[in-house]
Amino acid sequence: MGRVTLQTVADAVGVSRMTVSNAFSRPDQLSSALRERVLAAAAELGYAGPDPTARALARRSTGAVGVVLTDSLGEAFRDPAAAAFFGALAEELAPTGLVVSLIPAEGVGGHLAARDLPVDAAVVYACAGETEAVHWLARRRLPMVFVDQTPLPGSTGIVLDDAAGSRAAVEHLVALGHRDIAVLTMDTRRTDAGWSTASAADNPNHVAHERTRGAVQALEAAGLPVRVLAVHDNHAEQVEPGVRALLADPQRPTGVVCFSDLMAASLVRGAQEAGLTVPDDLSVVGFDDSVLARSVTPALTTMRQDFDAKGRLAAHALTDALARSRDEDPPPVAPTAVVPVELVVRGSTGPAPR
Repeated sequence: MGRVTLQTVADAVGVSRMTVSNAFSRPDQLSSALRERVLAAAAELGYAGPDPTARALARRSTGAVGVVLTDSLGEAFRDPAAAAFFGALAEELAPTGLVVSLIPAEGVGGHLAARDLPVDAAVVYACAGETEAVHWLARRRLPMVFVDQTPLPGSTGIVLDDAAGSRAAVEHLVALGHRDIAVLTMDTRRTDAGWSTASAADNPNHVAHERTRGAVQALEAAGLPVRVLAVHDNHAEQVEPGVRALLADPQRPTGVVCFSDLMAASLVRGAQEAGLTVPDDLSVVGFDDSVLARSVTPALTTMRQDFDAKGRLAAHALTDALARSRDEDPPPVAPTAVVPVELVVRGSTGPAPR
């Protein structure tokens, strides 16, 4: 038999080409009995369905969306918060039939994927400032949803209430009697770990900026000195030097509010290796309530973010953005959605040492 086509199946069943096409792509247009006949004939003839490329051209839609991740793809999936968000987003998008393609924010791979990858829209996740990938997606005029960062004009944003969360973390330690509280955060402009009395107000990373800002506000409101120790990034190899610097400081704090659970877990382990007891000698607060929060002993006091809620909001904002892009008179862009966070008290915090 020669090449099997849509027409081959239509002739075998005695229906039109459109009926065969609908059996694959618009099943609601056929009775279940007729669709089963068409699909059975297609399977017998070895026909896999309409060509995806031709279908995309006809629809002017690829049926795929991009997700621009913070770092290289490997680094992104080693970050428990990023992995949890992506899982929630993918699960929420699954029933829509949209296929998810991953795009690194920087580098040749990100540049080429954002320029050439056939996608209809994109979610941009926690990228610091301008990136090559976002630049190319914007040039393509694709609908975008920005998560954990400030959206571009005309786009929707989904953010956590990061500043409120870090304020609550500091207030928790203050209520326990701590008067010497440090903030352990990230700032990609740094090449090494270092102390500062500044609030990192111009930090290019939205999440780090907001979490540091909220913690500093709470310290100032309590009349306490501001001490911020910043490392280059939220990766283990960059966090460990910061942990060593903090623990070796002659004026070591009694409580630390960390940018993430990853930083907090590293600090707990480092303190224990240095002969300190958590929380008797040092209280530690994380952020995210990721799987890492319960991987250390004692388990972390942390600020819980609802990954499922954030993933649902991002998925719905993405499908709304797609609908708006096809509407000749679209409604105004929805304001940035703010997802609340919640303090979860566990064993890594306790009363200040006397």
